[in-house]
Amino acid sequence: MAVTAMDLVQNAKAVISEVTVEQAEEMFLNGSLALDVRELVEYDAGHIPHAKHISRGMLEFKIVGYPEFDDLSQSIVVYCKTGGRSALATETLMKLGFSNVNSMLGGFDTWCETHAPSET
Repeated sequence: MAVTAMDLVQNAKAVISEVTVEQAEEMFLNGSLALDVRELVEYDAGHIPHAKHISRGMLEFKIVGYPEFDDLSQSIVVYCKTGGRSALATETLMKLGFSNVNSMLGGFDTWCETHAPSET
């Protein structure tokens, strides 16, 4: 029987760590990197301040092009619009050897409930 995209997300969520927006904000204050895995048009419309952008579909290929991600133990908070793509991306990063990576619950939509998006 075929699995759905939501099945894949639920399977990823079973093996990754998730953090709330409040926890993510504290992590950013302590040096964690924000990784936005939405499409570029979404990122350009607004994002978490200082977030790095790599679309979910290109993550495996482009992560090596960012020196900020050379340290596989660097703390990273991954986010997307609502949390599905970030869960999949977090699982992928774990498979690539990243050891301190978390997905942000609720994604950018939840972030925007209490924070203004940045365009820089």
